[in-house]
Amino acid sequence: MASFAQARDFLLAHRTDYATAYAGFEWPNPDEFNFAIDWFDGVLAKGEQGKRSALRIVGAGAADVSFAELSARSNAVANGMRDLGVRRGDRILLMLGNVVPLWETMLAAMKLGAVVVPATTLLTADDLAERVARVRARFVITAAADVDKIANVDAVRITVGPAAGCIEFDTLRGGSREYTADRPTKASDPLLLYFTSGTTARPKLVLHTHASYPIGHLSTVYWLGLQPGDVHLNISSPGWAKHAWSCFFAPWIAGATVFICNQPRFHAASLLDAIRDNGVTTLCAPPTVWRMFIQEDLGRWKTALREVCGAGEPLNPEVISQVEHAWGLTIRDGYGQTETTAQIGNPPGQPLRPGSMGRPLPGYRIRLLDVDDNDAQEGAVCIALDPAPVSLMRGYQQDDGSFSGIEATVYRTGDVANRDADGYLTYVGRADDVFKASDYRISPFELESVLIEHPLVAEAAVVPAPDALRLAVPKAYVSLVAGAEPDAETAQSIFQHCRARLAPYKRIRRLQFADLPKTISGKIRRVELRKTEEGLSARPEGEFREEDFA
Repeated sequence: MASFAQARDFLLAHRTDYATAYAGFEWPNPDEFNFAIDWFDGVLAKGEQGKRSALRIVGAGAADVSFAELSARSNAVANGMRDLGVRRGDRILLMLGNVVPLWETMLAAMKLGAVVVPATTLLTADDLAERVARVRARFVITAAADVDKIANVDAVRITVGPAAGCIEFDTLRGGSREYTADRPTKASDPLLLYFTSGTTARPKLVLHTHASYPIGHLSTVYWLGLQPGDVHLNISSPGWAKHAWSCFFAPWIAGATVFICNQPRFHAASLLDAIRDNGVTTLCAPPTVWRMFIQEDLGRWKTALREVCGAGEPLNPEVISQVEHAWGLTIRDGYGQTETTAQIGNPPGQPLRPGSMGRPLPGYRIRLLDVDDNDAQEGAVCIALDPAPVSLMRGYQQDDGSFSGIEATVYRTGDVANRDADGYLTYVGRADDVFKASDYRISPFELESVLIEHPLVAEAAVVPAPDALRLAVPKAYVSLVAGAEPDAETAQSIFQHCRARLAPYKRIRRLQFADLPKTISGKIRRVELRKTEEGLSARPEGEFREEDFA
């Protein structure tokens, strides 16, 4: 606990002094650590701090729960789970929306030493059956409304709300609100199993420990710029790693309030009202949400926001510019993965470079490697592992239940970036997404950033389209803003826009209006669009080409 608290306090003290924070930070590396018992119960739930709001939900399932109360509730749930037969190492598949039982379960499972497998509520019955089997889950917790999805899973079923044949979650709350662990928790014990979003292949299973996420998110706290007493809103769905990043670990490491706004359907204006009315001070949202925000007149909302961040995919400069104009705040981009915590980012108080995702965060040493594994100004983003950061996953679970560890000198993220003379890194794209046209290397993200500057373009994805002369040419799949017509006039306008802003070898040569395929976490699956292009033998219906508009 002492080393964790000291590392946390060091980063808070140097929140705007990047050079000192980066040079002086060392990862705590304890033999034993349990975030729920040692930090949440032992520090946050004590004294005056314990009276503060740990979790505030507005909208559906509204609640405001203090640190002390959430500590006691999670103790009761831990005792209830123990009585039910939950033991150390047992896997619990957790599929709940943003309701208080989700946070109670996370803390309770952590106290017991059980392994949580977060799952999005968007999964189907077949998805769930496969996931329960792959992770060997003994328990499944979901809302009563989703009970049909777990009707055939081979696991103990627990529901929030009554459902036939299931144990009601409320019964777990009836036990003692004092909890005593059977033994100390090893920091290396397993804690979380995450399915990746599967943007390019079948989702992998990522194992994190009681150290890698609970301690590892010190870097995330630093990037977000969180301070004790903040009210932090992270717009992310449960089931994905970013939810644990910024709706659980990072705010509570800092001693901030987790704020949630539940909406039946996403509505930008209503969410902005909630941000203003509830004194939200720090906000992190994915690019899709920021794109929706800028379609509103942001200047109408006078908020208490101090820090605004973007994550999930790189943010386009046009979005950053519009938010800065409306609020006088610069969205600070950051980069990380399910397999890690925040690796690269723009922490508070640092000069920003347009389009850059920032510099390596405290605790991370980032290398860019070329095809021959030599250090380069542009190359594969890799984490140096001599030694490995505490925040790196333990490994991937294989289908036979074994784990593939990381036995190398670097961990490869699968992304490509370039670095300028001052150490700022700019995202180029997924290694699988970058392609060549006329022997020039093309970054889809760079072209997509130009496309969404067009007032009629909501989202865009660029992939290579086969071409007899150039081998491949950039083709854009475009989703338009509401009210825009997907016709030749719009296509011509977009081509003209790109022609004025891109070098000839980078220009969009083909364009098609379409709904973009996405993972259930909202990331664009360019791999599907690439396969579509590879399978074409003739010009598809609805495709516009630059040469159509001489």
